[in-house]
Amino acid sequence: MSKTWFITGTSRGFGRSWTQAALKRGDRVAATARDVSTLQDLVDSHGDAILPITLDVTDRAAAFAAVRQAHEHFGRLDVVVNNAGYGHFGFVEEVSETEARDQIETNLFGALWVTQAAVPLLREQGAGHILQVSSIGGVGAFPGLGLYHASKWGLEGFSEALSHEVAPFGVKVTIIEPGGYATDWSTDSAVRSAANPAYQPLREARAAQLANVQRPGPEATDAAILAVVDSDNPPLRLLLSGTAYDIAQGLYANRLQTWAEWEDVTRAAG
Repeated sequence: MSKTWFITGTSRGFGRSWTQAALKRGDRVAATARDVSTLQDLVDSHGDAILPITLDVTDRAAAFAAVRQAHEHFGRLDVVVNNAGYGHFGFVEEVSETEARDQIETNLFGALWVTQAAVPLLREQGAGHILQVSSIGGVGAFPGLGLYHASKWGLEGFSEALSHEVAPFGVKVTIIEPGGYATDWSTDSAVRSAANPAYQPLREARAAQLANVQRPGPEATDAAILAVVDSDNPPLRLLLSGTAYDIAQGLYANRLQTWAEWEDVTRAAG
């Protein structure tokens, strides 16, 4: 049976790719973007199957109105995807108060507002699936992205709690953790703090590490996303890409080793 989706941040990147994949297979999509003119070609191709909605996810009232509009238009929502967000590049010392608040407002609170708007509708219909787009940066943290990581770790925290809260009502939650893809996350849509010269050696070392990394396009994730929304038993977390898988395995192996090495101290603390 076809599904009805609500996807934020559909003008480009993952959001646009997943919108196209859903429409291509005959699903219906409420597609939000700050500028819905970017969706006109999809409207021309798919007609009534797509409902473009203008939305800035940092506006809580607008998020509730958008979810309500989509639900009233299509009659139900099966999949809600919190994808809207951006990358903030800056060492922790460099980040201004405005930059920090903006990053959290979009990546964390934006997803929270849409989630709060959608949950009562999914709970009432006794079914639904919320996909929260995190990152491998929601599993581990790397230099120069501290506030981005804070937003994604916060997203993962409330989403895991949410998964337990809504399970009795037949609602599922999956946290999507992509590795690096060829989107504009680190280019056009990124925000960068004013550089402190003290961190220049670290900045250059990190840039050299990533200089020759090959990244697939976001469309490489389409089949995985369709598979997870079609699953009767989807995972709480889904890593996307072999790189993300390998990084996560290394991070947890290191954590387990460190915890084991300090076990005596841990247990002595009562």
